[in-house]
Amino acid sequence: MNKDILNVVDVVSNEKGVDKEIIFDALEAALASATRKRHGDAIDARVAIDRSTGDYETFQQWKVFADDSKELEFPDKELRMIDAVEINPAAQPGGYVEVPIESVDFGRIAAQTAKQVIVQKVREAERRKVVEEFSGRVGQLLSGVVKRVDRNGTYLDLGGNAEGFIPRENMIPREPVRTSDRMKAILREVRSEPRGPQLFMSRTAPQFLIELMKIEVPEVGQGLIEILGAARDAGLRAKIAVRSNDPRIDPVGACVGMRGSRVTAVSNEIAGERVDIIPWDENNAQFVINAMSPAEVSSIVVDEESHSMDIAVAEDKLSQAIGRGGQNIRLASELTGWELNVMSEAAAEQKSESEARVVVELFMNQLDVDEDVALILVQEGFSTIEEIAYVPAAELLAVEEFDQQIVDELRSRARDILLTQAIASEETADSREPAEDLVTLDGMDDDLAGMLASRGIVTREDLAEQAVDDLLEIDGLSSQRAASLIMAARAHWFSDEEAPA
Repeated sequence: MNKDILNVVDVVSNEKGVDKEIIFDALEAALASATRKRHGDAIDARVAIDRSTGDYETFQQWKVFADDSKELEFPDKELRMIDAVEINPAAQPGGYVEVPIESVDFGRIAAQTAKQVIVQKVREAERRKVVEEFSGRVGQLLSGVVKRVDRNGTYLDLGGNAEGFIPRENMIPREPVRTSDRMKAILREVRSEPRGPQLFMSRTAPQFLIELMKIEVPEVGQGLIEILGAARDAGLRAKIAVRSNDPRIDPVGACVGMRGSRVTAVSNEIAGERVDIIPWDENNAQFVINAMSPAEVSSIVVDEESHSMDIAVAEDKLSQAIGRGGQNIRLASELTGWELNVMSEAAAEQKSESEARVVVELFMNQLDVDEDVALILVQEGFSTIEEIAYVPAAELLAVEEFDQQIVDELRSRARDILLTQAIASEETADSREPAEDLVTLDGMDDDLAGMLASRGIVTREDLAEQAVDDLLEIDGLSSQRAASLIMAARAHWFSDEEAPA
């Protein structure tokens, strides 16, 4: 019988690729279970198998509790310290004491129980093995054979008892899939669940397209060409940005391949999806112009503050620039990371004139100049009073219509306006009164509350959001007092919790 145990361990370990120690643990658990059943589950048992001979011993064990414990529920499985030390003088609460008892034979019942436990342990070990193997491969391209397809998605056999799952929303729309087809997908997530490890995959992610291009274009693997991003409308159209690290290599031509062989191979893998290869450019405006291909851009206006661009195209090319359902402009926006607004040349001109008129009127009203001077400033690219006040005088003198006297006067008026605005802002701040909850705060006085209000800290909540360093600019306010006031202002945050030390 002891040899049978060793044989079982060897066979299962070799067949399932599971560590022998896991099989030994399963057998010990099975024999312990059989022992408990012999005694009507009234006792707790432990079995220890000798790993070299297969011999095993069985022990009845009791969990040890303190003498004054009220947790004892099962007298045949639990003991108080006073009784446990009679079995083992070294017993401690929370530990176990045990005595040898007769072992069950490794017979049919024990073997059946062992089989069930071993199967469970083997499944658990296989799941852990799959999770360990694939956890570090998230983002990689995997290939498998389609096992089955249902309304939830597609299941792939990845080999080694690993199964990948592609949810329906991550499958390319209208793509024909049949059992036994070989299919590629990118590993998106590894999740351990009770029914087994779940390897969630995707065929619609932009990274999937990038990984396919890496396979087809060897220059990418060699580092000669970089893929800097991709945007997809899965199954219909995609744009991918590339850059060459070798001036002798055309990145677009290398990715397209001889007679389009490389990009066609990628397109065939993703159900005929059309792939546009876009040359990356460090100039954002030029990159956007490239991304709008095949539409030709007439003019482009960049708004750095709102991170957007207005793109003008010929009237007859407007539908091409937008694309079916806005596809072209949407993909270009995703690829470049800019918000893009496409319009006709006439609409762009009208918008530009409207915006320019607003700036002209601003200059006329604030600088007290006539329309001609305001128009010249706008035409030269000036859009704010700050630019006129602080731009180097040489730039204004470079304007053909301006002389030194006009430049000095414009700069002087612009600075006066900014100074007046700053004074008005300070007066508004100084006139602000502190709120009642700030004035009555512990440790606060009227003078300090007034100084805080002049700095925009009007309420207790305003003070609670400050840091100590923010208040140290106030004369006579120490860091200790500042910290104390801030904590007092924050006290209501912890009203339902333990107050911070």
